[in-house]
Amino acid sequence: MSVSRVLARALSVLTSTALLGTLGLAAAPVPAASAASFVVSEAQFNKMFPSRNAFYTYKGLTDALGAYPKFANAGGDAVRKREAAAFLANVSHETGGLRYVVEQNTANYPHYCDTSQPYGCPAGQSAYYGRGPLQLSWNFNYKAAGDALGIDLLHDPWQVEKNPATAWKTGLWFWNTQSGAGRMTPHDAIVNNKGFGETIRSINGALECDGKNPDERNDRINLYKQFVGVLGTDTGGGSLSC
Repeated sequence: MSVSRVLARALSVLTSTALLGTLGLAAAPVPAASAASFVVSEAQFNKMFPSRNAFYTYKGLTDALGAYPKFANAGGDAVRKREAAAFLANVSHETGGLRYVVEQNTANYPHYCDTSQPYGCPAGQSAYYGRGPLQLSWNFNYKAAGDALGIDLLHDPWQVEKNPATAWKTGLWFWNTQSGAGRMTPHDAIVNNKGFGETIRSINGALECDGKNPDERNDRINLYKQFVGVLGTDTGGGSLSC
């Protein structure tokens, strides 16, 4: 492309941006990571999850990235790699290395219907069991995730175990927007250098932090150490534990 054409194109972009501001319209969102720019390559993903269920495809993950553009896309290269490693370490712990798409203890299934919610459990009392990379569960979480993603998961929670991109999106929804039992979202914990331990607290702190279930907690930590090694970075600041 000639210099003049580059300048013309740049002027066009600047003019369009200025026009958006004049009209009160939002500027374009931060570009999401794609398969080409994501800090985890397909080869690294395969190394992290050598025995994964075929449902959990690398393409499903990269197709989901657009739902949360700042995921593994904020801060410097080391921060982006730490966030991806932290997310995938917790995912690995929750799913046995991505072997499990749905919760294995079927006795728990009827437990996840909170009938006090005004919308109830339209898919059935036993329909809101754990699914996906962070094992989304409870009717209110399916509704909240579905509302955020523009998918009716309250009436059709089975989408999370049928569509790989939808499954990954629910994991990214929790990671980027929910503090759970913790004090911040897992995304904020890593980006703001608060430590991997804060991600554990958000995801399952009520059961694994403050001295409870050390084996479970240590498994998450060891996976994080392993995954940052695969990505060629370190664990960063803050406490690894909670």
